[in-house]
Amino acid sequence: MNIQLTKAEEQFMQVLWELKEASVKEIIAQLPNPKPAYNTVSTIIRILETKNIVDHKVKGRGYIYYPLIPKSDYSNQSLHKIVDGYFGGSFKSMVSFFVNENKVDLKELDVIMKIINDKKTKR
Repeated sequence: MNIQLTKAEEQFMQVLWELKEASVKEIIAQLPNPKPAYNTVSTIIRILETKNIVDHKVKGRGYIYYPLIPKSDYSNQSLHKIVDGYFGGSFKSMVSFFVNENKVDLKELDVIMKIINDKKTKR
């Protein structure tokens, strides 16, 4: 799977992932001001349909849209793209970068270590 989303497409997908399904009006209602025009959102949603990322069902005289791709799948792909593109495919390099450059605090590191240790014990 190689999903490429524009910034606007990703913004609309975030809304659909949160709501599970929505009309264009419901998507617009969740967006920050200044809100995009109805036709703009409708066009981008149709583009997402052509990419097989969104589908719709008929409800009355309108459509209800819903995601075909789970957010976790998209997040995983996006993370791997960042790791490959900026850190030579090394998660160790990425974590090291965030620890050194972003001043990750000790509480966060403790939580991360707990997650790692829990994963180790489940293997």
